[in-house]
Amino acid sequence: QAEKTGKLPKVVIPVHLCGQPCDMAAIHALSQQYGFKIIEDASHAIGGKYRESSGPVIAKKPLAASKARQEASRQSSLFEPIGNCCYSDITVFSFHPVKIITTGEGGMAMTNNAQLAKRMRSLRSHGITSDAADMSPRTAAEIWNYQQIGLGFNYRMTDIQAALGLSQMQRLDEFVTKRHSIAQRYGELLANTPVVTPVQHADSYSSFHLYPIRLKLGDINKTHRQVYEALRAKGILVNLHYIPVYRQPYYEKMGFRKGCCPEAEKYYSEVISIPMYPGLTAVQQDQVVVAIREATSV
Repeated sequence: QAEKTGKLPKVVIPVHLCGQPCDMAAIHALSQQYGFKIIEDASHAIGGKYRESSGPVIAKKPLAASKARQEASRQSSLFEPIGNCCYSDITVFSFHPVKIITTGEGGMAMTNNAQLAKRMRSLRSHGITSDAADMSPRTAAEIWNYQQIGLGFNYRMTDIQAALGLSQMQRLDEFVTKRHSIAQRYGELLANTPVVTPVQHADSYSSFHLYPIRLKLGDINKTHRQVYEALRAKGILVNLHYIPVYRQPYYEKMGFRKGCCPEAEKYYSEVISIPMYPGLTAVQQDQVVVAIREATSV
C-alpha cells in the first residue's frame, strides 16, 4: 500500500518491546524488496536473541525452574544475539539505569558497515578526526594532530562508565537467565487469573526487560485504572508501558487523535507492567501475585 501511494519509508525502526525480538527476518525481507534501511531499537533487548535461519523451533511445555535454566542455555545456543546486525544496518542499545545492564546513562550503537561506524564515531566526538586520511589538505604549518571535518556532538562515554559497563556485561547472561526464571514462575502463578501473560515465542529468545500483563477487562468488574491504583496502594510498583506516543500533548498539537492506531490503544487500555528484575525473590513474587488476585477479584 505504501508503494502504491508513494510513501515508502527510507528507514524502518523496529522496537524489540519489553525485550521480545521482532520478526526481523520478515522485516529484513521487506527491506530487500522495497529498499529501506533498518535500525533496530534494542533498548529493551540486550541479551535477547533471534532464531537462526535454519527453521522454526518447536515450542515445548513449561519446565521446572532448574530444567528451565538448562533448557534456556541449550536453546540460546540455537540463536544469534541481538546486536550482530544480521538483519539490520544499525542496532542501538540503552544503558539507562533501569535497563538490563547500565553504565549510569547512555547507550551503544552496533553496525557491520564500516562507513556507518566511521560516521558514528565522528558524530559522537564533535566531528573531529585524527586520521590523516580524512583530513583536508593543508600546508605543513597548518597541520596538527586533529581536524574538525563535520558537525558533531559530545556523546563520548567516560572511562568510569565504560568500566561499569564491561563489568555488567560479564553478568549479562546471568541477568537474562534469572529474568527467564522469574517470567516462567509468574506465568505459572498467574495461570488462573483474569490476565494475559507474555509469551516467549519459539523462534526467539526474549531478554524479559519488562513483564507486562494484559487485563481481561470483560472478566472483572473493575477498570484498568482501578486495578492499577489498587496495586499501587498495596505497595506494588506497577507501571504503564506505554502510552501511545501520539496521545501525548506534543503530538496532539500536530493533529494526531485518538483512534489513529486502534490496536496500540487496545493494548494501552489493558496493560500493566509488574515488577521484573533479577533480584526479585520468590516471596516478593508471591506478594505481587496475591495483590493481583485481590485487585482483579470479582
